[in-house]
Amino acid sequence: MKNKSISTISIDTFSIPLPSAAMSNKARREDTLIRAFGITTLAILILVSVAGAAPFAYVTNSDSNNISVIDTATNKVTATVDVGEHPAGVTVSPDGKKVYVVNSRSNTVSVINTTTNKVIGTVKVGIYPQKVAVSPDGNKAYVTDFSYGTVSIIDTTTNKVTATLKVGNFPFGVAVSPDGKKVYVANSGGDSTNFTGTVSVIDTATDTVAATIHTGNNSLGVAFSPDGTKAYVMNSNIRHDSTATISVIDTSTNELTALVSVGDIPCGVAVSPDGKKVYVAIQFPGPNSLTGAVDIIDTAANKVTATVPVGRAPCGIAVTSDGAKVYVVNCASHTVSVIDTATNNVTDTVKVGIYPVGVVIVPFMDSNMTAKSTGATSNATEERSDAELNNSNKNNSESDNGSSSNGNESSKNNSTPGFGLLGSLTCMYGVRKLRKK
Repeated sequence: MKNKSISTISIDTFSIPLPSAAMSNKARREDTLIRAFGITTLAILILVSVAGAAPFAYVTNSDSNNISVIDTATNKVTATVDVGEHPAGVTVSPDGKKVYVVNSRSNTVSVINTTTNKVIGTVKVGIYPQKVAVSPDGNKAYVTDFSYGTVSIIDTTTNKVTATLKVGNFPFGVAVSPDGKKVYVANSGGDSTNFTGTVSVIDTATDTVAATIHTGNNSLGVAFSPDGTKAYVMNSNIRHDSTATISVIDTSTNELTALVSVGDIPCGVAVSPDGKKVYVAIQFPGPNSLTGAVDIIDTAANKVTATVPVGRAPCGIAVTSDGAKVYVVNCASHTVSVIDTATNNVTDTVKVGIYPVGVVIVPFMDSNMTAKSTGATSNATEERSDAELNNSNKNNSESDNGSSSNGNESSKNNSTPGFGLLGSLTCMYGVRKLRKK
């Protein structure tokens, strides 16, 4: 048997002195610890930034037919969302994931996904809808149909109207109690010679009107206190022989307990998160004033304790969840005034679309919300035909007092100049009065 010769390859082994090996292992451990520390620090920073992130304000621009999205940390418009014709009322779902926008001329409600800022649904409601409110569980949305004298009840899971409820004449404002058991609907009243207002109280368990409360002239808005024990109803004074007031209602008895006088032509009402203040947007704080204001009511005394000048014809108003800021929509100035509640001073003025009328504060939910800061305009959902979309016009109108923050605005506009069929009748009246002056 022949011996097989097998060639061998010499392999050198790398001998490392023991002290050097020990140093290498130590270096590796240190490097691993540094990396772990860096990752942990980054995670903490991300969590802190998310926890401290500011909410967004969604503003309805009635003649631009779109929504301006304002980052409340920077007071810059970070996105513009096209909706239906003449958007008016706006609200947010309790989880902050959806914004509901009433389109008064389209007779629809647009549903916006707040993560993507895209319209994900369009719901047909009654004629000339004005305001919308969502139940605390997020299952229902209540829309006031001004011309029909009804409230359309939307199932938010299917985006379909499941019931239409008859309320008072010309319903306008609407709010759901914090416990979700009642809906208060502010009915502006009768015809041009009779503006006596009422509030229809809806029992949400049965979706029926359980009571009617007589309030003041031309009741246009309503807001609940955070604990739900009180409701504040805004009564305007379009008639020259009437007085603008806020009716204070005890919700346990549905009885009127106080009447607070405010400035002429109030057009928006909001309550602070601690329930200590009510903010009322006033279009004419004085007989010769062309600048609007916000009346601040002390809820313990039921008296106006301060008045803050803002822009022209203020309309929509909202308070941030921490109570630190109030956002006031000035429809004749095409701006939003930002009030510091600690000083009652306007600290910023944000330029938005044409004739803004409504605002809602949307809380920060997660890091995906940063998609709003891309500066891109979001188109409406593909489910809607092109005929339903209304491109908006670049706003060249005059700016308000103070600094102005430039936002992203669409470049086309198919709507007629001025208000047309603006969702807020009171704001329309106020602007006409301003033009006469």
